[in-house]
Amino acid sequence: MVATGVDFIVMILAVELLHFSPVVGTVAGALCGAVTNFSLGRHWVFRSSEFEAAGQLFRYALVAGASLGLSAAGEYLLVNRAGLGYVFARLLVAVTVSNLWNFPLRKFFVFKK
Repeated sequence: MVATGVDFIVMILAVELLHFSPVVGTVAGALCGAVTNFSLGRHWVFRSSEFEAAGQLFRYALVAGASLGLSAAGEYLLVNRAGLGYVFARLLVAVTVSNLWNFPLRKFFVFKK
C-alpha cells in the first residue's frame, strides 16, 4: 500500500503539476513506487534481507521492467482508446498487474528463499 501510494502521488503530481501525459506520469510513478516496493519487500514483506541484494535487485528489475511496460500499455489503452479518466484507469491497471504479475513473481522469483 505504501509503494502504491508513492506511485499514485508521483503520477498525479506529474500529470497535474508538471503537465506530463498520463502514460508518462504512470511511468514516473511506477519507477518511484518500484524503488519503494523493493526496499519494503526485501526487508519487511518477504523478510529476505539475509540473501544477496544484487541478485534480488536484478530479478526485481526484470519483473519491474515488464510491470512498467504492462502498466504503461494498460494506461494507454484505457485512457487513449477507452476514454477512461487517467486515475481510474491507473487504479484498474495497478490492481490487475499487481495481483496477476507483480506479487506472484516477487514471491516466487525475486525474493524466493
